Amino acid sequence: MSESVLHVVWASWEGHTSEDFALRWDNGGWVAEGTVTGLDVQYIMRLGPDHDLRQFLLFRDLEDPDLWLVTDGAGRWGEMNGGEREDLRDCTTVSLGCSPSTTLTTIRALTLDIGEQTSVLAATIDVETLSVVPAEHRYTRLDERRWELSVPRFDFAVVLDVDETGVLIEAPGWFRRTASPG
Repeated sequence: MSESVLHVVWASWEGHTSEDFALRWDNGGWVAEGTVTGLDVQYIMRLGPDHDLRQFLLFRDLEDPDLWLVTDGAGRWGEMNGGEREDLRDCTTVSLGCSPSTTLTTIRALTLDIGEQTSVLAATIDVETLSVVPAEHRYTRLDERRWELSVPRFDFAVVLDVDETGVLIEAPGWFRRTASPG
């Protein structure tokens, strides 16, 4: 696998927040790290070689994680303290409304042909309250570099324009890329 690092910067559509994101190959899997300014949020996702989520850590204002979720890849979830999260059973990924990064990792894990649609159950995180709820995320591949994402639970839908590697260029009304991958 590649030793390179993918680095990109996104801004929310209104410009209230921005995110510095990096994705790198490390020790047999991917590590995604993001810092969202304007919300003072940092997170780390550990992913398998096929971009399947293994671990998610969220930091706000403390040295230790405010939220630490792990999954076995078979729909079972737990927390740092060893507690099980039965409410997240069958979720296969996470979702952050303050970041398009989880959309990127999900798109990279999907193998959809143009015109196909699939649904994934995502552990959807509110970074302010640390509430985590399961929510269906529907992905439709519109063409080579365009996807539609809808989340019925939150009455949210957006069209995503991505580059050839699946990195978000823009999603009108949600996020836009401000620095190209490097």
